[in-house]
Amino acid sequence: MSLRIPVARNCRIAVLAAVIAAVPAAALAQNDPRVIPPPKAQKKLPEAPAKLPKVGADRTRGLDFLFGALKAAPDEASAKHVEARIWALWMQTPSDTAALLMMRAKAAMDAQKADVAMKLLDSVIKLRPDYIEAWNRRATLYYLKNDYTRSLEDIRQVLIREPRHFGALAGLGMIMQDIGDEKRALEAFRKALAVNPHLEKVPELVKSLTEKVEGRDI
Repeated sequence: MSLRIPVARNCRIAVLAAVIAAVPAAALAQNDPRVIPPPKAQKKLPEAPAKLPKVGADRTRGLDFLFGALKAAPDEASAKHVEARIWALWMQTPSDTAALLMMRAKAAMDAQKADVAMKLLDSVIKLRPDYIEAWNRRATLYYLKNDYTRSLEDIRQVLIREPRHFGALAGLGMIMQDIGDEKRALEAFRKALAVNPHLEKVPELVKSLTEKVEGRDI
């Protein structure tokens, strides 16, 4: 379901348009700030599973192999296993400090302490600006706070560093759908599925948006 934006928020849309335009083509290829509002119905962003497997040290080579395995997975169970290994690699960081701050940020988010989580994620990004998952987590936090402008900017940072990040691509699609840009939403969801054909709910969203944007087959 697409959430239409009232006329009174036209200025915000203009800001969003500027941020969206900054996302590379290859990548697309206020509530109380102290409390995180409940996730929108059927709008939960893809996230790492609670338990992650251990993975080897060769990160780049490992990701290339795992993305190939994800596309070729014969069933959902196999796909989820591969997906968990991808998330595990994304979560890895050589910085013990960054890892500790990320753990504390997750705990703060789970405890509905948005302001604490935001400060911790800000610290991780300042410490390790190359750490993709810190950008992705902060994008999720901004999304849950309905701050789409900042969420889009963080998604852009994720996709610059990892264009295959299906979580960020799905998040981009959800934001585009929320602001009524169904064409861009469809494009983002299709890119997410091209990377990970086993994403939950996304195939249904693609089907629904395809009918709206491109019309039904005759």
